Amino acid sequence: MTEKKTTFDPVRAAAVEILGHLESGRNGIEEAIPAVIEGKEFDPRDIRFLRQLVNGSVKLKRRLDHDIRFFLSRPSEKLPRRLIDILRLGFFQLFFTDKIPPAAVVSESVNLARHFCDAPRARLVNAVLRNALRHPERVVFVSREVDPVGYLANFYSFPDWFVSYCLDEFRTDQTEELLRAMNQPPLLSFRANHFCAKPEEIAETLDNAGIAYHRGEYLNEFFHLEEGNLPLVDELIHEGKIYIQDESAGMAVRLLNPRPGMRMLDLAAAPGGKTCYAAARMRNKGMITAVDRSRPRLELLTDNCRRLNVKIVNPVLADNLSFTAEPFERVIVDVPCSGWGNAGKHSDLRWVKTVEDVERLHKIQSMMLDRAAKLVKPGGILVYSTCTIIRKENDEVVEQFLLRRRDFALESANEYFDATVVSERGFLKTYPNIPNLSGAFSARLLKVIK
Repeated sequence: MTEKKTTFDPVRAAAVEILGHLESGRNGIEEAIPAVIEGKEFDPRDIRFLRQLVNGSVKLKRRLDHDIRFFLSRPSEKLPRRLIDILRLGFFQLFFTDKIPPAAVVSESVNLARHFCDAPRARLVNAVLRNALRHPERVVFVSREVDPVGYLANFYSFPDWFVSYCLDEFRTDQTEELLRAMNQPPLLSFRANHFCAKPEEIAETLDNAGIAYHRGEYLNEFFHLEEGNLPLVDELIHEGKIYIQDESAGMAVRLLNPRPGMRMLDLAAAPGGKTCYAAARMRNKGMITAVDRSRPRLELLTDNCRRLNVKIVNPVLADNLSFTAEPFERVIVDVPCSGWGNAGKHSDLRWVKTVEDVERLHKIQSMMLDRAAKLVKPGGILVYSTCTIIRKENDEVVEQFLLRRRDFALESANEYFDATVVSERGFLKTYPNIPNLSGAFSARLLKVIK
């Protein structure tokens, strides 16, 4: 008698494989997805669904694991890795998406368990998912008042240390708003490239294609799609009419305020988003030295400059801690950071970045800022920027620098942006719960003429 072959959804099966890659620590999401889907005949819709499953299950894995245990007969039992991933995918689809029929979720999850595990495990998946659908009230959380860190960390799926940091830094309601925003599906933002298309032309193209968007609140040449991915890729991206970039990242360049004819340095330049935006603000007049220690990333910067018709960038392969040159009128140093301002866009970041990383990065950031300071002309401007919301990587780096370097003075960002994104101290600070922005920090530092 021939055994009946198990049928299963290949897209969901690929999601299970990718989750296995991530849990093993072999790859990050952006490496794991191409590695798993290579050779599979997935169309763009399949890949979008796959990314939704993977990103959602990874972001919310602490919440999913918390909820799943209320429907296991032996919650403390150690389950096989594949079974955990299948249950996470199932719970994510049932309770955190709104367009997938519950019956389909249960059926496909059972098929996956039968394919990756065995018949008894498939029956377990069936029982757990059906019980969760019938009795969602079984899920309970620790008291918000008694254990706010435990409640928020489980409910919104974040590590304890980050929730604790946010509660110390912000009010409880602000922390909850921030965590909620970081769990929303990320939306696409991009900048119109003046050298190939004016913002009005991009707006007309999007209007004609029926694509819903918002213009930038702080920088008019930025666009934010209201949903989905960007169509018209050939017309807009390949022809250099736009550059995929967060408005928050562009705001650091606006704070730097490079002008036509200046000599500018980008000390950690690749892949070139800030470099190319600075060139646009300089109208391709002057010179930008773009330094990076990675040859492949510097090559990517060069390719981006070519595509965007940027002509004033001089790429330099060098270690940014030892680079030397004649001083510049404008210097920007966008330092390596923990990336917590972009945790909503990088699903696995919250599980791989630790307190120890913040401590280690603080030292590197301070050294890079000191190096950048040596390359600023008297009367010139230095901008320090990150894409994190952690004070130790932001305010503390700059305040300690100002104590060491009495020849620099902080200039308030109020001259360039309104009070909604400028701290009392004068730092530019954005957060993911501000509509259409990510979390970022910038400080404008003037080298005093003695």
